[in-house]
Amino acid sequence: MTPRIDTFTLFPALLETFAGVSVLGRAVAQQHVDLRVHDLRSHGVGVHRSVDDSPFGGGAGMVLAAQPVFDCVEAAAPPRPLFALGPGGRPFSQGMAHELADVAVSTGFSLLCGRYEGFDQRIYDHLVDGEISLGDFVLGGGEVAAMAIIEAVARLLPGVMGNEESAVEESFRDALLEYPQWTRPATFRGWDVPEVLRSGDHARIARWRHAMAIVRTHTARPDLIAVRGGISTADHQLLREFGLDTLL
Repeated sequence: MTPRIDTFTLFPALLETFAGVSVLGRAVAQQHVDLRVHDLRSHGVGVHRSVDDSPFGGGAGMVLAAQPVFDCVEAAAPPRPLFALGPGGRPFSQGMAHELADVAVSTGFSLLCGRYEGFDQRIYDHLVDGEISLGDFVLGGGEVAAMAIIEAVARLLPGVMGNEESAVEESFRDALLEYPQWTRPATFRGWDVPEVLRSGDHARIARWRHAMAIVRTHTARPDLIAVRGGISTADHQLLREFGLDTLL
């Protein structure tokens, strides 16, 4: 079964355009992932296909109403779990991307994009299976979050990345940022590519890259080093092998 991700949104063109280009576009065309987009307005109320209304009790803004959202989801019968995208959810991370990749392969999952002042509470209470947050900042809607989640998850699915190692050797694997990269020419404006990368000794290159990942993470994201429980004795030994221990 092709891994499947459904998205419910008021702006389907945003998701459809995003899913049609670059790595995702190729993955969809080659049936490595099944991305389906559903327009919440297709079940809007009245001639204007209204999907929102003013909140009970007063207050600024509009709220996405229960009926059109329930009707759209129930008509589509999407794969579960269905996650609302909003500030109250579990923070999205690379670890969650791996979890959702497994879910996409086994059952598929769905994303519900919010707008305005959010959803009628009955959507949270009786329709969705959970909530995901992209981070502690405010967006106009859930579409940007949905696109980020879809890309992060899809690149972990079998066949999506041309080089399967690309998805493995990336930032946040083992709570480390990815090691720095260089390409040709070997010398540019007097700046040289490190000698070890030109040595042809692939085992030594792998050790050096891991050491550089530790240094880069320690410098840029010390919080990730803390998640790993600090720099281990083995890490210190590796850093000393390449004279990198002085950079900590």
